Amino acid sequence: MGRPKIDSEAVNVRLTRDVIGRIDEARKEQPDLPTRPEMIRRMIEDWLDKDDGS
Repeated sequence: MGRPKIDSEAVNVRLTRDVIGRIDEARKEQPDLPTRPEMIRRMIEDWLDKDDGS
């Protein structure tokens, strides 16, 4: 894991505790237990991929 690719930019976002809890629950379902930032990246990529297919 570690840092994301070089061609990236930091984005700071405040999330409710409920949303953070939901992200943490989704993390636990992953075989590699990604970090929160990695899980958020995966969720965004998945959402974008689904949005492209519509």
